[in-house]
Amino acid sequence: MNKRNVYLMYLIIFLQGFVFYGPVAVIYRQRRGLAVSSIFIIESISWILMIILEIPWGYFADRFGYKKTLVISNILFFISKIVFYKAHSFNMFLLERILMAFSLSGISGCDIALLYSSINEKESEKVFGRYSALSNAGLFLASIISSILVKYSLDSTALLTSVFYGIASILTFFLTEVEVKNKNRINIKLCIDFVKSSKNIILLIFAVSLINEVVQAVAVFLYQIKLINCGFNIVYFGLLTAFLQLVRISSAKTHVLSSKFGQNKSLMIFFIIITLSCLAFLTLKNIPIIIIALALMCSSSAMISPIILDIENKSISIQDRATVLSIYAMCGDILSSAVNVVIGKVSDISIEASFTFCIIICFFALILLCLNFKGQFFNKYS
Repeated sequence: MNKRNVYLMYLIIFLQGFVFYGPVAVIYRQRRGLAVSSIFIIESISWILMIILEIPWGYFADRFGYKKTLVISNILFFISKIVFYKAHSFNMFLLERILMAFSLSGISGCDIALLYSSINEKESEKVFGRYSALSNAGLFLASIISSILVKYSLDSTALLTSVFYGIASILTFFLTEVEVKNKNRINIKLCIDFVKSSKNIILLIFAVSLINEVVQAVAVFLYQIKLINCGFNIVYFGLLTAFLQLVRISSAKTHVLSSKFGQNKSLMIFFIIITLSCLAFLTLKNIPIIIIALALMCSSSAMISPIILDIENKSISIQDRATVLSIYAMCGDILSSAVNVVIGKVSDISIEASFTFCIIICFFALILLCLNFKGQFFNKYS
């Protein structure tokens, strides 16, 4: 194990969790002139860019090294936060998401590839769980501080976020480069052919992309509107977000649950919980119950991530790990971008319509997950 890389990546993701504007992200944008539908349009453009950039970034990482890729990507991430702080128009918020798309598509797969190459394979699910939990731990602390900041200025939440992202980008320079095999030539056709042959993994990626898009829409954007409509005070959003991040830290113990029930059963349980949570958002107006549903949704989503990362990495039998992970991510991004546009359009009709659509998406995700399980069964006994 390369402990230096592991601990530095833990610290970097922890600092990048300090998104102080997170608890009031929708309100922040609305007060600077963005409609909810415009937020989803910008998100969709960001997804499309990530789709285009995933494979080139994966190629770059496998060709020139994971550290170089992360350094460039994290610097862009830092710049995007500065732009977000300065943004007061659709075009500026769009520029922020464009920069973030370049950054996230570079980080996507590369951070996991570097971690996976720095640890013992048997420790992967545990390390990925801690990695995810530390991001949530950062947002937990940021959310508590945010509840204080918003009383004085919404602008300060964006400014302070950029400071922490600047520190994280500096720490990236201290990572140790891991050996990148096949450095002189990356066979992208071989990578694409490998992914095409991995039909079960693609089904799983599509299922997770659908469920993650629901969680992204509900637990990042729509829940704020729902709670305000139910009479929730904006001042308490910071404390609520802190509580949700505390719940998400449960991802650090995902390996305990999956070892007891198995990865497949665990995934099915999490998918069903997210579906039922959406149903609660649609049908209920009781604030405490809605918050419980939101917490269950966030906890389930957090626990899905380490399992999927473990499955994806163990499925790769060729050398160009970052490229294959980028192709996996691209497949998910294609579906997510399409779904995101529709959720944004439906949200213009009503908040209830958007929750109804999210429930429909959850059912499709469950169907794809069952097809993945069926494919595993036939592959095992064929």
